[in-house]
Amino acid sequence: MTTARGFTAMTMLFILVALAALGAALASLSQRQQLGSAGELAAARAYQAALAGLEWGSWQVLSGPAGTPQPACFATKSIALADQLAGFAVTVSCTRTPSSGTVSDGDQNLAFYALQATACNLPAGGACPNGATAEPTYVERQLLRTLSR
Repeated sequence: MTTARGFTAMTMLFILVALAALGAALASLSQRQQLGSAGELAAARAYQAALAGLEWGSWQVLSGPAGTPQPACFATKSIALADQLAGFAVTVSCTRTPSSGTVSDGDQNLAFYALQATACNLPAGGACPNGATAEPTYVERQLLRTLSR
């Protein structure tokens, strides 16, 4: 009878260890899925933040009334975002390139504006990108757009 009790105790111990290992594996899998989902959401928000920066920059370049002289590019601007994009910042820069003179719009040559918007969730000094961070939750997106006016 003692042999059966010892065998039952060993079987129960094995089942408990196996269930504990299975529980730990499921908890680890669940945590990785949560981190992956959070990363995807942060990446989508960073994309939207960069797109908002491009829209702001485009408005800065294109908002001048028709017939006015070509506007100069704005200085590089870093913007902290709010509402759904709170915690993200976007840095927008502009480079103006005059046309070669072969393309004209009435009596003035067109100018080309290259806009670059970089958005991130951990800005360095309020600006993106942040190359100094080693945080696993850091996300960054960069978008480019060329305009002519």
